[in-house]
Amino acid sequence: MDLEYGSQYEEYKKEVQIFCKKYHGVHFSDAAKTPMATDNNSAGPVVTRSEWQKILIENGYFARSIPKEYGGFGGDSDVIKNRITATEFSNAGIPAAMGGQGIDMLVPTLLELGTEEQKNKYIKPTLHGEMIWCQGYSEPNAGSDLASLQTKGELIDDNWVINGQKIWTSTAQFSQMMFCLVRTEPEASKHAGISYLLVPMDTPGLEIRPLVDMTLKAGFNEVFFTDVTIPGDNIVGSRGEGWAVANSTLGHERGSLTNPNATVNRVNSLINRMKEETLDGQRLIDIPVYRDKVITLQAKVMAFQSNSLRVLSSKLNKGQDTKIAGMIQKLVGTELRHELEGFAVDVMGEIGTLYEDSPNLRDKGSWQFLYMYYLGLIIGGGTSQIQKNIISERGLGMPREPKVQGV
Repeated sequence: MDLEYGSQYEEYKKEVQIFCKKYHGVHFSDAAKTPMATDNNSAGPVVTRSEWQKILIENGYFARSIPKEYGGFGGDSDVIKNRITATEFSNAGIPAAMGGQGIDMLVPTLLELGTEEQKNKYIKPTLHGEMIWCQGYSEPNAGSDLASLQTKGELIDDNWVINGQKIWTSTAQFSQMMFCLVRTEPEASKHAGISYLLVPMDTPGLEIRPLVDMTLKAGFNEVFFTDVTIPGDNIVGSRGEGWAVANSTLGHERGSLTNPNATVNRVNSLINRMKEETLDGQRLIDIPVYRDKVITLQAKVMAFQSNSLRVLSSKLNKGQDTKIAGMIQKLVGTELRHELEGFAVDVMGEIGTLYEDSPNLRDKGSWQFLYMYYLGLIIGGGTSQIQKNIISERGLGMPREPKVQGV
């Protein structure tokens, strides 16, 4: 079987490799200002994150198919070129474009359902990393059953007036904007009475309270709305039809939570670390029980990457529904990454548990941090339990989970 991309794509691959060589060692002067960024002391070109976004767009390595008038490259939607770019960047250690909730979730939602004014106003600064977004979905009593949300929006004098509370809001403290679900039709059924609003984070009456989690960082926030007033046209889709818009956004979210190339990179980093660390004078990689486990993990990662290519192939054939396949990618990818980070912590022993500013820290404490972080991603975008239910019922045709009566 011929698995080569073909001459057209081999030329593109060489082009990407030349770019990677030119920017080898690139790092960011504003890394500390970027949410969840780590310092990079590599020798190489120094740019800001926003400048890097623009360089990638200009070369067609990011936002490739987004029209130029919205700040994108304006090229063809070629998923094979996107895959080649991701693979070569991963192999060369070149940082990928900035992601996040605005770029990965809101931009495709606006391209699909936004007004022309919204596309012109929000997409370009978001792609350039100049406008950071957070997601206002979950509430204290509305998580997996998101349609039970109670944050209220009233249209008064052509303005939306919002009152209520959101929780588990990632990056709210860094964000300029929020895409938010609010109940605007209190008399309608719970799925029919929701609208999808765009809220500036500096609006009076909006309060952010960071939640410090087990990583010792404020990865999440509570957000309170007290008569928060925004323009009436800050709505995506029609009034009361926000549930359909939110489902579009959620589909993009699940696809953004797992990157097979990043997982391949991570398992390779673990193998290199095991070649350096020793136990009783023996390299960790030479201890049979550890070597057997890392080979098993490597096989799982390769299978995960191969499945992502299968999903990619399905997307190339128009008319194929890949929603369930995307859920499987999210389910497997987040759990596999958590397993990988946890194994790294285990094999390094007490060194693996070090965190923050210990002089014996390995890889800046990233193994311990990401072990905890990916536990959160197993929950985010729909918990693993919810994903399994949906996959079994909608994908495999199994009976629906029984409801407990009289509770």
